[in-house]
Amino acid sequence: MAKISKQEALNYHCKGKPGKIEVIPTKAYSTQRDLSMAYTPGVAEPCREIEKNPEDAYRYTAKGNLVAVVSNGTAVLGLGDIGALAGKPVMEGKGLLFKVFADVDVFDIEVDCKDPEKLIEITKAIAPTFGGINLEDIKAPECFEIEERLKKELDIPVFHDDQHGTAIISGAALLNALELNGKNITDLKVVVNGAGASGVSCTLFYISLGVKPENIIMLDSKGVLHTGRTDINEVKKEFARDTKVRTLAEAMEGADLFLGLSVGNVVSQDMVRSMAENPIVFAMANPTPEISYDDAVAARDDVIMATGRSDFPNQVNNVLGFPFIFRGALDVRASTINEEMKIAACHALASLAKELVPDDVNKAYGLENLTFGREYLIPKPLDPRLISRVSSAVARAAIDSGVARRKISDWKAYDLELNRRLGFDNQLIRSIIEKAKQNPKRVVFAEANNLKVLKAAQGVLVDGIAKPILLGNTEVIRKLIADNCLRLDGVPVIDYRSDREEERRERYAGLLHERRQRKGMLYDEALEKMYNRDYFGVMMVESGEADAFISGFSSRYAETIRPALQIVGTNNTMNHIAGMYLMITKKGPFFFADCTVNIEPSARTLVDTTLLVAHAIRKFNIEPRIALVSYSNFGSIRDGSPQRAHEAVEILHKEHPDLMVDGEMQANFAFNREMRRIRFPFSMLAEADINTVIFPNLSSGNIAYKMMQEIGGAEAVGPILLGLNKPVHILQIESSVREIVNMAAIAVVDAQYLERGDVADI
Repeated sequence: MAKISKQEALNYHCKGKPGKIEVIPTKAYSTQRDLSMAYTPGVAEPCREIEKNPEDAYRYTAKGNLVAVVSNGTAVLGLGDIGALAGKPVMEGKGLLFKVFADVDVFDIEVDCKDPEKLIEITKAIAPTFGGINLEDIKAPECFEIEERLKKELDIPVFHDDQHGTAIISGAALLNALELNGKNITDLKVVVNGAGASGVSCTLFYISLGVKPENIIMLDSKGVLHTGRTDINEVKKEFARDTKVRTLAEAMEGADLFLGLSVGNVVSQDMVRSMAENPIVFAMANPTPEISYDDAVAARDDVIMATGRSDFPNQVNNVLGFPFIFRGALDVRASTINEEMKIAACHALASLAKELVPDDVNKAYGLENLTFGREYLIPKPLDPRLISRVSSAVARAAIDSGVARRKISDWKAYDLELNRRLGFDNQLIRSIIEKAKQNPKRVVFAEANNLKVLKAAQGVLVDGIAKPILLGNTEVIRKLIADNCLRLDGVPVIDYRSDREEERRERYAGLLHERRQRKGMLYDEALEKMYNRDYFGVMMVESGEADAFISGFSSRYAETIRPALQIVGTNNTMNHIAGMYLMITKKGPFFFADCTVNIEPSARTLVDTTLLVAHAIRKFNIEPRIALVSYSNFGSIRDGSPQRAHEAVEILHKEHPDLMVDGEMQANFAFNREMRRIRFPFSMLAEADINTVIFPNLSSGNIAYKMMQEIGGAEAVGPILLGLNKPVHILQIESSVREIVNMAAIAVVDAQYLERGDVADI
């Protein structure tokens, strides 16, 4: 990570609105009636209900999603005791992380008080406002007493992240490190350097995971905690051992695990060399670790290393824990965050690190292909799966351990709700993928010489979405698989240009020549085309040797669609094809057509496109509600594309009266039901929320979907090619791995419908 200058940091915090967080109203406030509902007299009604039943505070106020980040600024990370006010930027930052990672709202509370008893009383006094308390940057040993008392005396979750966050995240790293080096946690010889809040909490948590207390040597700034010392407090006495070891170097000899939560550069390469075979080194002092990553791996090539820094592998970052732990605790109204919930979070993180990493995560960190191993022990903070995996695990543990006041019965629905909070509402895509998994089909990936395509093939194989077939140079593909540790064992690789495929090329050429001989194609031309991956791959589908075909990652759309038209042809009487995009937005899914095929469609072509789109949407168990858009409303302009859209709607109303379609209308009316209801009450769509947009020409459709992607934050799935006899789909150039996987799932569902004889009836 590039070094941040002082001025850059100051500018970030002061430009625009000072600070990093603000309060946003969640209810209407534009009219006097709205204001009367928000305050007086309307606010009296929920007040009365809460007075009668305090639990109704979760129903009528923001309490259930509101956390207090409480600090007195006595132990600010890397800065020490700088005071409550100086620590406020850190607490605001904590609030920002809570919100962006788990949609938890935060008030940061900086308390100018170093007396533990007074801080406890103040926090208890403000607790009714909140659903949970996050204690932050409070020095040891006071932090232990403060948290323990508040947990006993409050009925909402209290969590000191400096203690438990690092413990949970590093605990997940420890579990996975042990899986790699084959050691048993009960046999570990552990050295802990640092006896502050984090060091003590991590050690206690490791004991709960299985480390034996007698196998631990802990050091503070004065050396080893041993039974002969008289200068240690009650917390440290718990870790004092009857040992002759007095120095860090002595303690490190033969150790299996070094846990550092102290100061930088206190561990030498010789100390690392003195450790046991396959040592684990967690050097988490920040910003300078106890030993640098480079020095540690140079000292031992078998070392498994983690730090607190983002510029080295295995960053132990608390943001992997606290947002999602609170999310799960709040969602079941837990009365506390207990050991069971912490252990559940730890195991969820460890498990997630062993799954395939989404390409978006690789891309976010500038990496090619993260895979579980010595340099990837725990998930990355930007992994979008964290909220559902960790929060669900915590919520389950709260219910199972009896501290939850709200039960969850439908866990799939809960996971979807969690994803929806952050705008990851891909429920439709999820349902398509689930449908594909029920009967996976053989899908040909035409451009398998590309790493992204191979990673997508791996994804559909591992998740059971499809049975991939790889087209391309065998040597290149095998090398890419090996170099990137991809899991594609047993997947067919077909080098369509090789001598081994001569017989198949000739057979395919004969089929193509038979089909195209009356359209000027000679056999030699047909044979030459079989050296083209798109012709060869589409012919595999046409001949029944595959069920679906995907191409276009690195080629022009027109070049890829031509083989499909020549070989599989269309499935409708109008010989019509169209391109549709599924747009995943925060307001739900929308279908856009035609964005890729028909340049200036006639009224009849718009009708055919609408029917193809409606048929396709119903495959997704969605009833289409379709708007034909233009730059005019309902005949206000009688010329050009508005007139063609107007004529198309007339035909559709006459020939397909049961189809919910109307237009032409401007896009703002299409997407705003209230405006449409007031201005055009006669419309078939007056009371409906539209989910499908038919554009008057390719230019407008193409511009619209790309603008939605770039500035509207939508995810585009497609183009989904409609109207072909067989499942052939063409990717956007340079599609992401996720987009390719989504397209493969759609291709599989198409093949499933084709197997049942379902074709468009137009």
